[in-house]
Order: sequence, then C-alpha cells, then structure tokens
Amino acid sequence: MSTSDKNKKRMGTRAVHAGWEPDAATGSVMPPVYLTSTYVQDGPGRPRNGFEYSRTQNPTRFALEDALAELEGGCAGFAFASGMAAIHTLTLTLKAGDRVIAGDDLYGGSHRLFSQIASRFGLNFEFRDLTTSNAFEALPEDTRLVYLETPSNPLLRIAPIEEAAKAAHKAGAELAVDNTFASPIIQRPLELGADYVVHSTTKYIAGHSDVIGGAIICANREQAEDVAFHQNSAGTSSSAFDSFLTLRGLRTLPLRIERHCSNAATIADFLNNHPAVSAVLYPGLPEHPGHEIARAQMQGGWGGMLCFELPEGGPQSEALVSALEIFQLAESLGGVESLIELPAPMTHASVPAKERQARGISDGLVRVSVGIEDCDDLIADLSQALDRIT
Repeated sequence: MSTSDKNKKRMGTRAVHAGWEPDAATGSVMPPVYLTSTYVQDGPGRPRNGFEYSRTQNPTRFALEDALAELEGGCAGFAFASGMAAIHTLTLTLKAGDRVIAGDDLYGGSHRLFSQIASRFGLNFEFRDLTTSNAFEALPEDTRLVYLETPSNPLLRIAPIEEAAKAAHKAGAELAVDNTFASPIIQRPLELGADYVVHSTTKYIAGHSDVIGGAIICANREQAEDVAFHQNSAGTSSSAFDSFLTLRGLRTLPLRIERHCSNAATIADFLNNHPAVSAVLYPGLPEHPGHEIARAQMQGGWGGMLCFELPEGGPQSEALVSALEIFQLAESLGGVESLIELPAPMTHASVPAKERQARGISDGLVRVSVGIEDCDDLIADLSQALDRIT
C-alpha cells in the first residue's frame, strides 16, 4: 500500500495496519520479534541491507517507529526505552547556552530532568504558564526549544499548539509537544505546526500497563537525522520485545481511546455534580478554562484523564483512594484498567512543595486515569467511596 493510499484511510484502519506489511516470505501479519544483538555481514564493512547492530537497527523497532510516524503524520518516528529516554534524547540535540521555554505544569519526571540534570550541562530552562494569552510574547533570543504538554500532567491545562508553533518559529526556535495524554487519535500536533511530538508510549499507545517505552516523531528529515544520531549514540532505543508489545497495543488504540473518552466524560459530569467534590478538572467541561482551545485542537475526544479535589484536602483524598475497590492506587496512566493517585506524594513528589502549591498541585489533588471498564461500575465505586468519607 503506497503512502498516499495509507493517508486516505481513517485512523481506525491505519492503526491496525500501520508500520508493517505482511511478511513476503511467510505472510506473517505481525512483525517477528528480532531478538538479536548483531547481524552477519556480507564482508568487512558490508552490512546486509544496512543491518549492523540492534541498538542502531532492528526491524521490530522500525515497524513501531514507522507506525508512530504514520499516525502522527510525521517524517520519521523513533522508539525509546522510556518516555524519559525520549525527552532526554531530545535535550541532547541542543547545545550549551540554548534556552528551553517549558510549561510550568509538567510531569514531575520531566521537570526533574530539566531542572536537575540537563541544566547541569549548560542548558537554560525557563518555566512558564503556557496557557496565558501572553505566554509566547517576547521569547528570549537564545530560545531554541519550546516544550509543552497539552493536556498537561496533572492539571489538564490546555496550551494553544498553533500559536506556540508560530511564536517559536518567529524566534528561531522549535516546538515540541508531549502528546501522551491525548494520543494521535485525539490530537496531532505536527498538523498544527509543531516540530516534534513526544510520547510516553507506556501509556495510551501501548495501553495495557505491561511495557515501558517512549517516542519522538519528527516533522522533517533534518530533525530526524539529528534525533537518530543521538538515539544511537546515547543508546536510548527501545528493545525489540518492548517494541513488539507496544505495536501490539497500538493496533487497538482507536477503540480504547473511544471508550476511555466516553467513560471519562461521564465520570467528570458525575463528579462535577456531586456535593462532596469541590472542583473537577476536565477539558470536556464547558467551564474548564481551556475548553474552547481544546475543542479546536482535540478532534477525537476530550481524553481519559481527569482530576478533582475534595474540600478537606489531603487527609480526605487519602481516605477516598483507600476506600475504592475497582480503581487501583498506582502511578502511570492510559492502561485498560482505571488508576487513581495523588500527584503531590506520588508522580510529582520530585517537584519542591512550594512549587507544587504555586502551580495548583495541592496535597488533596486526585488524578484519575479512567479505564475501559463498565462505566456504571466505576461510578458506583466512586459513589460508595465518597459516601464513606463524607
């Protein structure tokens, strides 16, 4: 199937077929797991079909990378050992003295990488609220990368991707968008002008809480060559088996996302009308401050993530998560099962307490990854837990 023919297909079809044609020799409908570290060469310096070493080239990983590039509409995709390995590799493409303008509401691990590790090697990081009307005005001359999450983790803030891309390019910089919370089924940042899309493929793309991975998808060939060089040099690439598991999960992404979104929208409405809940953060709610921007750039749904707060804060929220039966108390997100956590002591514990409070990550904030279970059962579980603590 040609590239032009593939791009005419809808996302549900493309997700099933992207990245791999049936094997010419056997007709295998899925790529084999190439569990090899090296490849026999036809002569010194004459690798067969370009395959030398699996850190650099692996057919199973290539299949995943091609699928990711196709779904995001990119020039090339790259699969990594984790989401953090992907983000770290992106920072390696910068040089000492470069400035990164980053959202001030990032996943705690991303904030830690930027503020405590990459900053030690001469990169300058400036954290801003990238959802405000003047967020992209007067970017400093040394800005080389704007990095944002939308929806953000954990507060589900919405940043305008197209506006961010225009401002970054005007300043001579590039834009990277962490699309983990949305997935390419809901949102495709490259179509809105972004230069890079970043994923923790651990989450919605793999979707079954059984594999760790990350991805970068590039808009053009020059960026792709740069990322490929640093992926290979730093050894951050995904293993063959992890690539296989991720590709297997990717095949059902559209179906899962549809159920995640449907369940999350219903639960957000339930919580928003529950007298025991003081606030609900979900882009699909009309009162969400980023609702209109989300409506414009999130074409496939509002996502499966939401947050809420209880009036008595941390102790009450801790009691709630302990009283649940179906929702499991765990970090991560995007799997078929519903997970719940408190960002302050869990996913965002690496962010200093004063910074968390300033950003709105209170001790009582509850983050929910809504799974694909029967929604009535999920609401019943939340209802009984709320009854027990109020």
